Amino acid sequence: MSGPSLVKEVAIESRADLVEFLSSGARPRADWKIGTEHEKFGFRNDDLRPPTFDGDRGIEALLKGLTRFGWQPVEEHLLDQPGRVIALTRDQASVSLEPAGQLELSGAPLENLHQTCSETSSHLKEVRAVAEPMGLGFLGMGFQPKWRRDEMPWMPKGRYKIMREYMPKVGSLGLDMMTRTSTVQVNLDVGSEADMVKKFRVSLALQSIATALFADSPFTEGKPNGYLSYRSHIWTDTDAGRTGLLDFVFEDGFGYERYTDYLLDVPMYFVYRDGQYIDASGQSFRDFLDGKLPAYPGHRPLLRDWADHSTTAFPEVRLKKYLEMRGADSGPWNRICALPAFWVGLLYDDVALDAAWDLVKDFSLDERHALRDGVPRQALKLPFRGGTVLDLARKALEISAHGLARRARHNHNGADESIYLAPMMEFAEAGITPAERKLELFHGSWGGSVDPVFTEFAY
Repeated sequence: MSGPSLVKEVAIESRADLVEFLSSGARPRADWKIGTEHEKFGFRNDDLRPPTFDGDRGIEALLKGLTRFGWQPVEEHLLDQPGRVIALTRDQASVSLEPAGQLELSGAPLENLHQTCSETSSHLKEVRAVAEPMGLGFLGMGFQPKWRRDEMPWMPKGRYKIMREYMPKVGSLGLDMMTRTSTVQVNLDVGSEADMVKKFRVSLALQSIATALFADSPFTEGKPNGYLSYRSHIWTDTDAGRTGLLDFVFEDGFGYERYTDYLLDVPMYFVYRDGQYIDASGQSFRDFLDGKLPAYPGHRPLLRDWADHSTTAFPEVRLKKYLEMRGADSGPWNRICALPAFWVGLLYDDVALDAAWDLVKDFSLDERHALRDGVPRQALKLPFRGGTVLDLARKALEISAHGLARRARHNHNGADESIYLAPMMEFAEAGITPAERKLELFHGSWGGSVDPVFTEFAY
């Protein structure tokens, strides 16, 4: 989840300013970049519990420890305590906190996947260098495998306090989303409105395929939960007003203006002013435009408020000034590299994008929803058109691999970016998911315990 926007404090004059903000992200192909984000669960090595914010072994101490690698601290006033470190920045990248202390790297916009994978590797090494002396470890999975919701800590951030109080009003699983999920995402550029529309449609239609391939959240409170991606299921009962498949994206005439209207109808969470979050949960940005926001009467929004608001919608694919793919469970290092590889191969090569569109263009609304509803439980084994999702996944991976090969971005050994698809190719070849491999271990050598996951799969 994002923190306060860094957009300049420019007054919004009209709805056209909102549309222009979204459309201003379009750029020439030569300037397209790759931005990768991943979250991970911290745990204390001695008792496997998640670290709190405070204390010698707390998350704030970890953040301060990372400053020795050149990260600059970002401070926020927390519960009337000034100067608490809640994030880090360095070279267009940031390290931030999810509500229960899940540590997130929001990577810098990079030119190729070799740089992306190097960035991730360096970050994990830095985190390990600071965490190990503190007796902390980190795990990449889609859902916290061991601890109950009430056993998870809360980070003392104003934004999260507002969301924590609002979530139970609009869904039964929103607090689980906040405290017990982790994801890996990729942010990709667009070249024009038409390019945005095509990429948006392809990525929405294939998002369930990515969810299936990367499914890795089969445990809840130490036991199998009946799902392969429980993280994905969580989103189905979080907040219907800001989640889902966005069926209107496939309608004729879709573009930046239609997405602006969608965002205007997403209920607000807050207004950020003078270092404080003002609770505007459930209120309308349209009223804010008219200077009639009940939480902040007589004030009109700044462009920064619109940028902040755009981060409070959580559809399967999100449009900001770029497209954000949101469907995958977090995982180990090689899958953090694989997720952006999958989408770059599909969306950044014209031949691949056309082939991906051909694969999904005749999916009906009902079929797209059947995929979204069925994949959390069945993943690659979900039936689809006389075959299974596995068949779709293999085709999508093949298209992506060819797209990456045509991009011809080579590392120092001469390998192109398709090497990062290898772990997903292996899962697709075997016809199983990461979650199913963990379930085999749980019922086998782990002896019905999830505790070994914290050692065998830690970074």
